[in-house]
Amino acid sequence: MTTIVNMWASPRNISTAMMYAWAQRDDTTVWDEPMYGNYLVVSGVDHPMRDEIVEAMPTDAHEIVETMTRGRWGTPIVFYKNMAHHLVGIDIGIVDAMDNFLLTRDPSEMLPSLARGLGRTPTMADSGYDLQVQIVERIIASGRRPVVVDSRNVLDDPEHVLRELCDALGVPFDPVMLSWPAGPKPYDGVWGEHWYTRLHATTGFEPTPARPTTVSDDLVALRDRCVPLYERLLEFSIV
Repeated sequence: MTTIVNMWASPRNISTAMMYAWAQRDDTTVWDEPMYGNYLVVSGVDHPMRDEIVEAMPTDAHEIVETMTRGRWGTPIVFYKNMAHHLVGIDIGIVDAMDNFLLTRDPSEMLPSLARGLGRTPTMADSGYDLQVQIVERIIASGRRPVVVDSRNVLDDPEHVLRELCDALGVPFDPVMLSWPAGPKPYDGVWGEHWYTRLHATTGFEPTPARPTTVSDDLVALRDRCVPLYERLLEFSIV
């Protein structure tokens, strides 16, 4: 039986690095943002490389859910890198069929990076914090305890946090998760050339950058809305 590990990340996080870590395992297949195409079609939002993504990805919600929950991958573990804000037009009940964890990041760090990537001021719908909290509440309602990882903790002590994460998900830790080869990966989404350039120069989790103390004026109101949601997520942090 395949173990389905489903990561729900906020954007501009270390979500791709986390996917690279899981991809190093011989027992794991990864899928980069399976809901992205559907999200772009249903939401109508403008993203870099939108047309190329829609052309390359499945966009039908039923097809995506069937593949994620019933697909045959040929490995004991399958890892899905999902962005929480992509959960649009897809029933949140999909979380009941998988072993989920949430990857989050301080809004003061995440929102400026997201604004640069999008080329505009982000909205709550872009941030994903609200949907991350909805996913947490769904997991609680199912009688399970949510598993939440803060990206800063991963960068501070990758091995410890990955060991704790694997333990929480009921899979053995593999030290190969701590590094990966530089360069683009065959499992990168087509959007990698826009979003992953810096990551392609890395070979592992890098030290934590300095924490910003302020955000630009146009992000203050959104940050203040996101902080209580982020703090709710941290109630379930595994470290």
